[in-house]
Amino acid sequence: MSRSFMDAIAHRRSFYALKNESPISDKEIHKLVQQVVTYVPSAFNTQSTRMVVLLGDKHIKLWKLIKNVLKALIPAEAFVKTEAKINGAFQSGYGTILFYEDVPTILNMQEQFPLYADNFPVWSEQTNGMHQLAVWTALEDAGFGASLQHYNPLIDEIVAREFNIDLHWKLRGQMPFGVPVGEAAEKTFLPIEDRVLFLK
Repeated sequence: MSRSFMDAIAHRRSFYALKNESPISDKEIHKLVQQVVTYVPSAFNTQSTRMVVLLGDKHIKLWKLIKNVLKALIPAEAFVKTEAKINGAFQSGYGTILFYEDVPTILNMQEQFPLYADNFPVWSEQTNGMHQLAVWTALEDAGFGASLQHYNPLIDEIVAREFNIDLHWKLRGQMPFGVPVGEAAEKTFLPIEDRVLFLK
């Protein structure tokens, strides 16, 4: 589907029940992610964001690894609930996108522009967030449901090793996606007057 930009932003939600189905081809998913990485801005055009798209067996493997990590860290009775959530909301989907920041790129910018050195790590987080929102919105506009998860840093080392990911990349989030099962939960909003000042 093709909504207006503002409609797409408003429609983006967290979906916690997913099916292993896709409304578009893998090639179109690849193109969608490439377009976001190409055109989402970054301070000083740093371009520090990296993404890894896991589909099929790789996607399933990721969530099995995450469950193994968590199983070793939390009590057995609590893990039952955690495993059920992962199975039904994340692993059950079609794929997962891993969001990274390339640390050497940030360090290089700090060296080039020492006056702004303290800001580059902050700007890095901001651009990663923009990439996350852009991908999330584009996926949902294509007919997917998605959510944003943060099992990092617990899973960083094992994921990097399993998928041969550059150790200089810092994991910032995981976005499982698939065809949504049912509707998203109702969302509430704080009074907009408390969140936006309009001065003229």
